[in-house]
Amino acid sequence: MTEVIALGEVMLRFDPGEGRIRTARSFQVWEGGGEYNVVRSLRRCFGLRTAVVTALADNAVGRLVEDLILQGGVDTSLIRWVPDDGIGRHARNGLNFVERGYGIRGALGVSDRANTAVSHLRKGDVDWDAVFSGPVRWFHTGGVFAGLSDTTVDVADEAMAAARRHGVTVSYDPNYRPSLWTGRGGADGAREADLRLARHADVVVGALGLAGSRPGACRLTADEVPDALAEVAGLLPGVSVLATTLREVPSAGVNDWSAVAWSPGTGLVAGPHMPGLHVLDRIGSGDGFAAGLVYGLLTGAGLEQALAYGTAHGALVMTTPGDVSMATLAEVEALAAGGSAHVRR
Repeated sequence: MTEVIALGEVMLRFDPGEGRIRTARSFQVWEGGGEYNVVRSLRRCFGLRTAVVTALADNAVGRLVEDLILQGGVDTSLIRWVPDDGIGRHARNGLNFVERGYGIRGALGVSDRANTAVSHLRKGDVDWDAVFSGPVRWFHTGGVFAGLSDTTVDVADEAMAAARRHGVTVSYDPNYRPSLWTGRGGADGAREADLRLARHADVVVGALGLAGSRPGACRLTADEVPDALAEVAGLLPGVSVLATTLREVPSAGVNDWSAVAWSPGTGLVAGPHMPGLHVLDRIGSGDGFAAGLVYGLLTGAGLEQALAYGTAHGALVMTTPGDVSMATLAEVEALAAGGSAHVRR
């Protein structure tokens, strides 16, 4: 039976490998999405039973996305299939072209996701009481889904409220994407939606996204992070855990990587610090962090250990291509305990 459910869009990611989108002649295809990546990692790396609530246009592209989700072990029974009109006039499936970057050339994402099937979800389309009637323990959604359309904020609000009614732990990741909010209130609109939804959450991942007057408004030094998290805690008096990754980017291929978390009972906790982390593909690392954190909290590991799982798993996600995790639990546990790469024979 399903233990963790996510609500969000699942897109096809087109990856030109070491090349550029603008000159590519072939692409590797993956599936990915900010909220989906969390439950896929929880299934494939951490062994929990997971499902995704999303919508896809019912055509060959949508069925390819479904096949990739199935390969990831995530339950597809909660997907809503929207009839295909042949050209995507009424609903389509989202595409995301991503190049990884190298050295002085940063990563680049070109998304093609307007008018997707999941963006048309409305309040009342999903029977959330039925979804949460079983042994579901955790529900996750975020600002990417909320930013898809004027209706998806209401759907997320409805889902999170229903999860809380059923005693399910709720997590939320603000995960601000400027392109989703252009013409729809911009950063101010995103902040309004994030605060509305985060007040339903027990756990907020990427919590620094709620600091300051609007998403992305301030760049924080390490010394400023504790006060910023205290500010966010003041906005969300019912929250149990705030967590965030910390990243410095000397180059596309080398990042300084760490994380911090806060709870009323423990105060501020620092995760493992990984300076000079070599990066193959950083996309999805924040979702990988969220998955490790959720796993730790679900298994009762305590906040410090949960933070170590999240930091280690996020780091490992950056060592392989695509949004999705290819790490094993043994690798996460070893890295969280302070281990490092070595030759295995």
